[in-house]
Amino acid sequence: MDWLWIVLALLGGAVIGGYVGYQYRKQATEKKIQRTEELATRLYDDAVRKADEYKKEKILEAKEEILKEKAENDREKAENDKEMRERRAEVQRSERRIIQREETLDKKSDNLESREESLNKREEALNQRVTDIGKLEEKAQELYNRQENELERIASMSQDEAKQLIIERVQKEAFHDAAASVRDIEAKAKEEGEKKARNIIALAIQRCAADHVAETTVSVINLPNDDMKGRIIGREGRNIRALETATGVELIIDDTPEAVIVSAFDPVRREIARLAVEHLITDGRIHPARIEEVVDKAKKEVDQQIREAGDNALFETGINGIHPELVKLLGRLKYRTSYGQNVLKHSIEVSHLAGLMAAELGADVQLAKRAGLLHDIGKAVDHEAEGTHVTLGAELARKYRESPDVIHAILAHHNDIEPQTVEAVLVQAADAISAARPGARRESIENYIKRLETLEAIATSFDGVEKSYAIQSGREVRIMVKPDDVTDEGTRVLAREVAKRIEKEMQYPGQIRVNVIRETRATEYAK
Repeated sequence: MDWLWIVLALLGGAVIGGYVGYQYRKQATEKKIQRTEELATRLYDDAVRKADEYKKEKILEAKEEILKEKAENDREKAENDKEMRERRAEVQRSERRIIQREETLDKKSDNLESREESLNKREEALNQRVTDIGKLEEKAQELYNRQENELERIASMSQDEAKQLIIERVQKEAFHDAAASVRDIEAKAKEEGEKKARNIIALAIQRCAADHVAETTVSVINLPNDDMKGRIIGREGRNIRALETATGVELIIDDTPEAVIVSAFDPVRREIARLAVEHLITDGRIHPARIEEVVDKAKKEVDQQIREAGDNALFETGINGIHPELVKLLGRLKYRTSYGQNVLKHSIEVSHLAGLMAAELGADVQLAKRAGLLHDIGKAVDHEAEGTHVTLGAELARKYRESPDVIHAILAHHNDIEPQTVEAVLVQAADAISAARPGARRESIENYIKRLETLEAIATSFDGVEKSYAIQSGREVRIMVKPDDVTDEGTRVLAREVAKRIEKEMQYPGQIRVNVIRETRATEYAK
């Protein structure tokens, strides 16, 4: 029976537990439902509250927007009213201006009408006067034609023939007067100037004597024997190549017995090569390394000689204060020749001559000597830079701060510009005197013949010239003219024109004399 009670107890416990659980779940469910209802109520209240707030915000925004729109409309209306008032005022002003213009135009119209009437009256008067003048002109032309015909009948020539005759007569008289004036002026100038000029130039030349040595672009080196040629050439020509590379010259080894020729356009390089070869021959050791040493030594020796030559030139001429670089360039002129004349000796001679003539004329002696010494300084660099020695010399003088008068004399000594100072003219004259000394300069036979042919061609190209001859080594040209074509006065004009054309078209040392000869021969036979 115990197990039955146990079962019943279990069943009773299960029923009681189920009931208790049911009640618990029911209470929990009710609480959950209550909480849900409370949450829903709270949410609903929040939603209603937010909706009211949103509604109020939108209403406020709408009211603000309405106020803004109203203010904007009021402002636009005010602006429109203002604009309308301004437009009305402008229209009124325009109307007033138009009325004023109309009044002005009316006044102008009245004035124009009155002027038009006045002009019409004047036009009628002018037309009448033009008609009267036309009649008078016809009468005057008729009288002029009668007089012209009468004059042509009396003179037995037409009007054009009379004009041509007068023009020819005036031209002949003017040409004759001009030639006579030129002749008188030249005669007076020669009478007054030749005597003094001869005395000054003769005195200057007499007091300044200089030796002249002709040099060329080659130097000849004497050898002790012909075997030395092979040593100079070296194995496969290495020695001669090293020499030519180090010195920049060309060594000519030909069949000339016991001689080697050094050829170079640059005289300084040629002198360096000559000294180097002579030292090598004396030393006897000839190989590329030794050649470089000897060439460097020769360069230093030549530089020393250049400096000494420049200093000696300054000492000889008595000039001070020249820039050291100009002194060095002066020394380089020792190895420069022009038409076979040593340029440094030529410059020293020009300096002396210009100074002597300046002393005789009362000009600036030191300026004349300084300009004479530096006048050919451009020849020291004319083989290295482009340009004539005149422009290069002026640039060098300007670079090393020589005075404007010295620069002007350098530019004017070949008439590249017109000389403006006495010293520039003296340097020009001294340069011509130095170059014109007998034996001072020489030139190749080809250039000599070409210069003579050019002289004769220029002289023969003028009208009225019959023959021309270049004489005295091209320093004078004699022109024979046709006596029927050229008058005595015309010979002077022809001589001047030929001289100007020679100066323009030719390059020559010194000066060229132009002689025009007119000869009239009368021949008759006695029978």
